[in-house]
Amino acid sequence: MTSRDESQTFDRRTLLRGAGLAAAMALPIAALADASAAARAMTPDELLQNGAATPDELFRNGEFAEAARGYRRRLHDDPEDAHAAARLGYIALLSNRFGPAETFLSRAVDLDPGDVASRRRLAECFVRQDRHARAVPLLRQTGDQRDAAFARLTGTPWRIEGAAGTRVPFHTLDPVPSVEAALNGGPGRKFLLDTYGTLDLSAEAAEEAGLRALATVPGGVADNKPVTIYLGVLDSLRIGRIEIRDLPVQWIDMRRPPLPDGSQPAGVIGTTVFYHFLTTMDYADRALVLRRRTEAQRRRFQARARRSGASVLPLWLAGDHYPCTLGAVQDSGPRMVTLDMGGIGHGLDTTAEIAERLGIAVDRDHPLPGNGPTLYPITAERISLGRASGRDVRGHAAEKVFPGFPGPGQSAQFGFDLLANITHEFFKPYAITFDYGGMDFYVAGG
Repeated sequence: MTSRDESQTFDRRTLLRGAGLAAAMALPIAALADASAAARAMTPDELLQNGAATPDELFRNGEFAEAARGYRRRLHDDPEDAHAAARLGYIALLSNRFGPAETFLSRAVDLDPGDVASRRRLAECFVRQDRHARAVPLLRQTGDQRDAAFARLTGTPWRIEGAAGTRVPFHTLDPVPSVEAALNGGPGRKFLLDTYGTLDLSAEAAEEAGLRALATVPGGVADNKPVTIYLGVLDSLRIGRIEIRDLPVQWIDMRRPPLPDGSQPAGVIGTTVFYHFLTTMDYADRALVLRRRTEAQRRRFQARARRSGASVLPLWLAGDHYPCTLGAVQDSGPRMVTLDMGGIGHGLDTTAEIAERLGIAVDRDHPLPGNGPTLYPITAERISLGRASGRDVRGHAAEKVFPGFPGPGQSAQFGFDLLANITHEFFKPYAITFDYGGMDFYVAGG
């Protein structure tokens, strides 16, 4: 299921992603709250028990386990508390705990039939399990044009054939990594890799693959012209020794930044594909590694990760393609961040407000060129994901949050605050692995 809330603003990042999906209105991110010394000394559970923090406040701060305990108490006291049920279901969905997610989201929808967000998240719960038939009736009831279009896609999606795993060399490292893949048995084409993306083709690649649009939806405006998104089903995507059959796909008629040789990429391979594997983007050795999501594969990988001293961090998935974990910028301490391979020429995205609160100078004298909202250069002295760290990391700061801005720009639609988005340049010394079975994120090397 592709996202309904990406930006209508087509800067270099949006062009790379090729999405242009209908945007939800993003609200300004809540400021990083100042807490009293006494409150800072309390644990999240103590804050909850002492009334110093509500479950909603803990949720917004990314303290999901503690927030869930508070919502369970509320639901125990009032079994018809639809909001508590909805939040418990959402928290479970973020961690791919499908049983509790289905139970609580179903309860939330029963208690409040007008809760479109919970209905959509319940559909996402089934989509993540490739249970398309269970998702369709829910998607038809949201009143959203994109949901209705996705519900028209038929068949059993995401059948995986071929080897147990494959390693494919990067064709390019910059502007972002790319690999060779083949559509519908055709010749190999170059695809960009982007964890902030879905599976998105160029119009030319879609035509060459013989794709037929099953539905269309409006996708915003580019170069003062309306953009149409075409939705269909791709028979086959072959990456190395693995073939994936019957994939939902989209394409739009606009060009992306060229590869270094001047050629146009055939599209973007993103998290909706990576999600179906134990996926490693090995920046250091320049390769994409896909392993089938079996328990045996996971155990072998975990053993190697332990031997290599890799950092292991929690992984959450917001929407269908926004991976989140805990990261630190400057002296912030671990806070919620998003993980994005698609930032051209930089390693950090945040807002000017957050940057200045963290003591990062915002260069307002040299705004970055582009047609979208204003971005300024920043340089963070320190960024870390677990033990992996970067020094003097160049980044972008937005003067204000706008739809599609990575990291903090997604805070309103996710419901929890994000400190930043960690992106391309930070990852270059490392191999990063997404385990959507165990919901762990690994960073090795450096």
